[in-house]
Amino acid sequence: MSDNTTTTTASSSPSAPPPPDGPRAAADIEALTAEVKIRSAFADRVIFEVQKVVVGQKLMVDRVLIGLLTGGHVLLEGVPGLAKTLTLTTLAKVLALDDKRVQFTPDLLPGDLTGTSVWDPERREFMPRRGPIFTNLLLADEINRAPAKVQSALLEAMQERRVTIGRETFDLPRPFFVMATQNPVEQEGTYPLPEAQVDRFLLKIVVGFPTRAEERLIMDRITEGPTDPLSAVTAGIIGPEDLQAASACVRQLYVDEKVKKYIVDLVFATREPDMVQGPLGKKLAALKPLIRSGASPRATIALNLAARAHAFLQHRAFVTPDDVKAIGLDVLRHRVPLTFEAEAEEVKSDDVVRQVFEAVPVP
Repeated sequence: MSDNTTTTTASSSPSAPPPPDGPRAAADIEALTAEVKIRSAFADRVIFEVQKVVVGQKLMVDRVLIGLLTGGHVLLEGVPGLAKTLTLTTLAKVLALDDKRVQFTPDLLPGDLTGTSVWDPERREFMPRRGPIFTNLLLADEINRAPAKVQSALLEAMQERRVTIGRETFDLPRPFFVMATQNPVEQEGTYPLPEAQVDRFLLKIVVGFPTRAEERLIMDRITEGPTDPLSAVTAGIIGPEDLQAASACVRQLYVDEKVKKYIVDLVFATREPDMVQGPLGKKLAALKPLIRSGASPRATIALNLAARAHAFLQHRAFVTPDDVKAIGLDVLRHRVPLTFEAEAEEVKSDDVVRQVFEAVPVP
């Protein structure tokens, strides 16, 4: 796959963690490293099984897995036919999780997603009927084709993991993960997502086209291979309990104080680009008229969690600045809205985020 989400620096894998300067002792880091090596084998098995069905798209698979490990939601942007739906359904089968797909359309109603109250003639009262949102993995296909009132129906579910139907509130199954897609090419008849909802997506991933070799393999597999490619997945190898244990392990990864400061510096650079110190600070100050508003505190939390998950996938028990850089573009691109001046100059959010990473000093 052509990686159009490449960040400024590739992730590295140091052989040993930095000396802890916090309350965690070196012995704790060694014990955590041993646990991470055991737990992260889960991710390798998941990726191996998914790749039996999904050709290429490694970046997308890794990022979706990061969302599952951290309990965050993922927004995918790409043209049709890039295996977005196939990736989610395959992950659901590998992890033995329930999944549902909702095609968002202009005539979709909030109740079509969350559920509604239905009159029960026997009980002579309204009874709640649950909608497709009551699942583990929800694919919101072409989410920007539905009006704002439908998109906002996801807000409570994405943030609180619960849904209100009539006067009753129901908890959603755990885990609950939303993968939304939108087409960047066709904009007629679409509704831009509200900023409050966009901010609740942990990552926004730009999905690119496969390489020539991958395209040939896709063609051969679909035209000459089995009619049901999902049968290639070995069911029952991995289960929800493995995902839960891995998620708990991700939360325990060591993040040095310098890395935490680096994350905060990056987020504040999107809010106050003229305050960044360093050789590239003046260059970044020129971006201030182009940024309508900086990233919210959710960006700080997302950078921390996503960097932990990225380090976990590299079988490390500690987070480095390279983990933050590797995931940073996907975390920040949808959280830095630009002004009309930026649009006039054809400046994209990706360009601004890349300049922020170049300008902020790395610890």
